[in-house]
Amino acid sequence: MKEQLIKSISKYIKLNSQEENLIETFWIEKILEKGDYLLRNGETCRTDNFVVQGTLKAFYINPETGKEEILYFSIENWWATDIESFQKQKPSIYNIQAIEKTTLLQIRYDSFQKMLKQIPKLERFFRIILENYLGSLQRRIILNNVLDAEQRYLGFLENYPEIAEKVPNYLIASYLGITAEFLSRIRKKIETS
Repeated sequence: MKEQLIKSISKYIKLNSQEENLIETFWIEKILEKGDYLLRNGETCRTDNFVVQGTLKAFYINPETGKEEILYFSIENWWATDIESFQKQKPSIYNIQAIEKTTLLQIRYDSFQKMLKQIPKLERFFRIILENYLGSLQRRIILNNVLDAEQRYLGFLENYPEIAEKVPNYLIASYLGITAEFLSRIRKKIETS
């Protein structure tokens, strides 16, 4: 399992065998069953989490409607962490929950800092991961403001086909900011055209 993490890191930076062995000592495996929470609103995010297998959703409960608003999904080889809560060690404002049985590799905040000191080149890896995340977040904000619901759905299918296969449509609708019924109408329209 840790080989999967090493392979992911190695796409961006070159590690020697000693560094690979050292990295492995910092991470522990955690399994979440479907419905288990990785993080709840109000808790401090104590770990950075690499998804080995499974799917998670990060969501916020809208205080006015009481409905879940999906912030992001995490699948195999992606990360599932409240970055602000983890970095500042302060309470999170959202939840992260397993959609299906999920296997994670976790590193605690203090171990993360120690790992970066012992292997400084990992700073570059995590900077690249954060830049990629920030870029996708900016793209999502822009597209949500410019595209209509059908265009957003088609863009989602094009950019995240593996998520579309694993995640129920009502969660995709929440991610897109539309109702499940409206998404159903969009899907029927697409299928008949």
